[in-house]
Amino acid sequence: MMLTFGREQKIFEIGNVKVGGKPGELPTVLIGSIFYDRHKIVSDPAEGVFDRNRAEALINRQEEMSDRTGNPHMVDVVASSETAIAKYIEFVAGVTDAPFFVDSTATEIKIAGLKYCAEVGLLDRTVYNSITFHVSDQEMEELKNIGIKSAILLGYNPRNVRPQGRIELLKGDENKKGLLQYAEEAGIKNILVDAAVLDVPSIGIASEAVRLIKAELGLPSGGGPLNAVLEWKRVTELGEHAKRVCAATAVTSMVQAGADWVLYGPIYNADVVFPAVAMVDSTIAYTNSRMRVISIQTKNHPLYKIF
Repeated sequence: MMLTFGREQKIFEIGNVKVGGKPGELPTVLIGSIFYDRHKIVSDPAEGVFDRNRAEALINRQEEMSDRTGNPHMVDVVASSETAIAKYIEFVAGVTDAPFFVDSTATEIKIAGLKYCAEVGLLDRTVYNSITFHVSDQEMEELKNIGIKSAILLGYNPRNVRPQGRIELLKGDENKKGLLQYAEEAGIKNILVDAAVLDVPSIGIASEAVRLIKAELGLPSGGGPLNAVLEWKRVTELGEHAKRVCAATAVTSMVQAGADWVLYGPIYNADVVFPAVAMVDSTIAYTNSRMRVISIQTKNHPLYKIF
C-alpha cells in the first residue's frame, strides 16, 4: 500500500527526536506511560514515592527496544499531585535523554510540572499533554509565560465526534477560536495532534482522523489506541494471547493510516508495540521509497535495523 498526502508535511524536532513528515520518511515515535493511576511501581501517588529500580528497568527496556528497532521513543510522565510530578520528571530526565510528556488529569499539576522543567532547563525536551476542548485563557497564559514550545492538541470534539469534527475543533470558526489559534497565541511551535481514541470501535474513526489531519493541515498526528484495548473487558474471551495481539493491531492500524507518533499506554507494552510498529514502518518506507514518493531521512530507520 502506497500512503501519500498532497500537502507539505511538517517535521518538528523535540529534544533529540524528529517527528512528522511524509509516511516512511521518519520512523513512528512511540511513547510509553509511567507512574499512571494504579501503576504498581507507585506506593504513594500524592508524595511521588515509587520503586526506582523497577521504574528505571521499564524506561531502559523501552530505550533498548528503540535502539533495536530504530523507532524513537518518549516517556509519558503521569502524575496526580504537584509534589509527585516534579519528582517523576527529575527521575525520568536523569535516566534517559529522551523527550517526555508532562501529563495529568489536572491542569494545575501539569502547569506545576512545566514550571519545574523551566527551572531546571528541561523545556526543550518537554511536551505538554494536552490542550483540549476545555482550554481556558488562564491555562494558555500560563503556557505562554512559562515558554513551553511543544504541546499535544487533543482532537476530541464532543459536538462532532466524526473525523471532520477534529478539524473543526482545531480550526475554530467565527464564533470560537480553534485549538491551533490558542496554541499559536501561546507561542507553541511544535504541535502534535491527538486524533482521540474513545474505545475500540472508534479506532477506525480516529485513524481516519489521522489521515484527514495530515491531509488538510500537514501536522504530525497520532493517538493512543492501546488503552482502549486494555479497557476492553471481553477481549480475554477470545484466547490467552488475544489482548497482546489486539494491542499490537490497534497501534499498527493507526500507523497504517499515517500516524507519526503513538502513545501506546503502559510502558511495559514496549515488547509488544515496538516490533509490530517497526515492521509496518518498514513496509511503508519500502513501498514509498521504491515508488519514488519519499527519500528515507535516517539510516536509523526500522527498514535498515530489522531487515
